Amino acid sequence: MIKSLAQTALIEGASLLPSILLLLPLIFLILKHLKAKSPSLPPGPYPWPLIGNIHQIGKQRHIAMADFARSYGPLFSLRLGTQTLVVGSSAAAAREILNSYDRILCARCVPRVIPCTITGSNRSTVAWSLECDDRWKYLLTMCRTQLFSGKAIESQACLREKKLMEVVMFLSTMEGKVVKLKDVGFVAALNIISNALLSKDHVTFEDEKALAMMGEIFKTTLEVMSTPNLSDYYPILGGLDLQRLKKRSVISYVKFCSILKPIIKERRERKGGHATSQQDFLDTLISDGFTDDQINILLLELLVAGTDSSSVTVEWAMAELIRSPESLKKIREELTTEINQNMLKDSDLRKLPYLQACLKETLRLHPPGPFLLPHLAVESCKVMNYTIPKDAQVLVNAWAIGRDPMSWEDPLVFKPERICPGLPMAVKLIPLVLASWIHFFDWSLPNGGDPKDIDMSEKYGTNIRKEPPLLLIPKGRK
Repeated sequence: MIKSLAQTALIEGASLLPSILLLLPLIFLILKHLKAKSPSLPPGPYPWPLIGNIHQIGKQRHIAMADFARSYGPLFSLRLGTQTLVVGSSAAAAREILNSYDRILCARCVPRVIPCTITGSNRSTVAWSLECDDRWKYLLTMCRTQLFSGKAIESQACLREKKLMEVVMFLSTMEGKVVKLKDVGFVAALNIISNALLSKDHVTFEDEKALAMMGEIFKTTLEVMSTPNLSDYYPILGGLDLQRLKKRSVISYVKFCSILKPIIKERRERKGGHATSQQDFLDTLISDGFTDDQINILLLELLVAGTDSSSVTVEWAMAELIRSPESLKKIREELTTEINQNMLKDSDLRKLPYLQACLKETLRLHPPGPFLLPHLAVESCKVMNYTIPKDAQVLVNAWAIGRDPMSWEDPLVFKPERICPGLPMAVKLIPLVLASWIHFFDWSLPNGGDPKDIDMSEKYGTNIRKEPPLLLIPKGRK
């Protein structure tokens, strides 16, 4: 009898063994989670075993994070799977994260779906560097010198003016028709940035196929980056790609490479890899020995970041101005007084302080990157008397800071007068686009709609988009 019971127990134990083995990784993660919990972390909601606070984030992450800040303070922490996340939601927290502890928190938390992680070109990216080494500093210096320095921006003035007038001419042909402003801003921004990088247009209003393809590449790239990824929360699942985000990223990247391949090939053959007295950013990369993959990664990064943030911001600005007729009237009066009626020049921007104030107020309410870029702690540090552990992801909620009632009176109201107009503008593309649309056209809503009824709903992503898109009808101004 005893022998029979023992045999039965052995058989049942053997049948349970596969299940026990499958549970071991989960048990390990739970124990690791409990061990990692530190009382010196910033406060935050209680994390559930294994999943942490993933279930509390929701689709509108910037709003959820702002709600957490109201409950737990300007610096709080969450647990997302195996990942520790620390979020700063006040100006004081942002100063400590971005200034006081910049050296420790300068690295980036790199999503697994970023093309540079897929191709192994991690050392050829400005935005997604795991460490702030000499290679990253060199890339940053190159971009600042070639693209973002005062001298470089001024040298591109004629290019911006030319491209903007092409947009004005297109809008003239659309008089009386409904226009999706986001798409118009996309073409303007893409071609201006593309000419600075490659000395050529990427799309035209007439070539709808090329425009749709480029738009889809950018949309997919941004979507896979902003979608919560189980492979980031649980690295043990990294090779499975359960949400097919990596697959989508690869397909999008291959399409982008197919567009750049003949351009890079022609440039290599023409210049033989040697610098000339007149060269663009692509020439510089070739001269410095960058491979095709490294060039593709860097150009995709610069084009997507610059184009999408610019087109999203100018759409938000127009939406706010259409809803604020007094502010729109002040911009028109400023434009009429300060510039030549038949054209708009890059140099005119310094004479348009109210326009610049309107743009800054737009960026306060609708920052294109709600969390900036995700930082990574390369070592433990103390921020606001709390410990940020090594390898923690650190975010700054710029969206919440711009709407903080402790910093702004009537924080949800579009009020350009609150912004100091004397601050220098680092970027000229967005205000030029905005000024040209307002200077050359009157705008109305389809079907005689009331501007006060414009839907200002947001769609969360790497950049916060207006949902639904702004549709307006242009009419040329005499």
